[in-house]
Amino acid sequence: MYIWIILAFGLGVLLIPIVRRFANAIGAVDAPRERHNHKRITPTLGGLAIFISFSVAFFLAPIDRTGFIPVYIGALIVVATGVVDDIIELSPKIKLIGQIVAALCVTVWGHVTIEFINVPFYGQLDFGLLSIPLSIIWIIAIINAVNLIDGLDGLAGGVSIIALTTIAGMALLLKDAFVAPVAILLVASVFAFLIFNFPPASIFMGDTGSLFLGYMIAILSLMGFKNVTFISLLVPLIILGVPVSDTFFAIVRRLKKKMPISSADRSHIHHRLMALGFTERQTVLLIYSMALLFSLTAFVFSVSTAWGSIILLLLMIICVEVIVEFIGLVGEDYRPILNVLQKIHRKRK
Repeated sequence: MYIWIILAFGLGVLLIPIVRRFANAIGAVDAPRERHNHKRITPTLGGLAIFISFSVAFFLAPIDRTGFIPVYIGALIVVATGVVDDIIELSPKIKLIGQIVAALCVTVWGHVTIEFINVPFYGQLDFGLLSIPLSIIWIIAIINAVNLIDGLDGLAGGVSIIALTTIAGMALLLKDAFVAPVAILLVASVFAFLIFNFPPASIFMGDTGSLFLGYMIAILSLMGFKNVTFISLLVPLIILGVPVSDTFFAIVRRLKKKMPISSADRSHIHHRLMALGFTERQTVLLIYSMALLFSLTAFVFSVSTAWGSIILLLLMIICVEVIVEFIGLVGEDYRPILNVLQKIHRKRK
């Protein structure tokens, strides 16, 4: 397997400069705008190099690819959607259609769905006809979570590497002969890209990369953890704790302000950390640390008893809520827990 990992990494390193020149030639560049942090025109389409290097290594490696064609066709659809968006900037509705079509390929054609879960203290819960729409929602949610976190140099790539490495590690524990090697090859391809994307970046992955990585993380988590327990179903959500939390609170924030959910703002987790005085690199490394903590929590969560998992989940939710209030992710006036703690502290004085 090592030779294919080296191939994915090496090919990625060779392809990035070529893709960078190609992106500049066709005008697939990102110019600085009000809500952007970069100061110069930067080529996008870096995700194309990730996709190609992964694809070559994947199809040459001795991996059982039975039933993977629908998944790969779905990947081609999201990559094509991303490429077009990076060149001409598609509307959110058109991008969503591309994601839905890709998700349909996997769920309807490839039969990769969440069919049932075993709920603690209840028993098996069958989804029946809801398995396809629920799986589609899952895929689209994860795609957009990764897409939204792509706001600083090296951020989406690093967070994706941490998530994919965790998925690969858990798949190895479960002796999954498909999910683990695929995730590892993806890590190698993304790592090659990160060399050129870590601050200051010379190329962005663009929607080509963020949509593809979000799609693959969603699919691999479905394939690796589906049809098990409710606890196992929560594992990929915990692994993706940073982008999932950022997406969830972005929706809450926009609903609170009566803004469209698809509208952009400068209140994502990386924006708020930089507003507190952290530099771009410090912010990226801090979010990497958060992602690692979520991944470690996911490992502990997966081997805990039902009651232990519930307690751990509650503690994690409280910790996330406190961090959200402290950095002002929903709004600077949103501080329910911190206000209570402040009142208790004043009474003790």
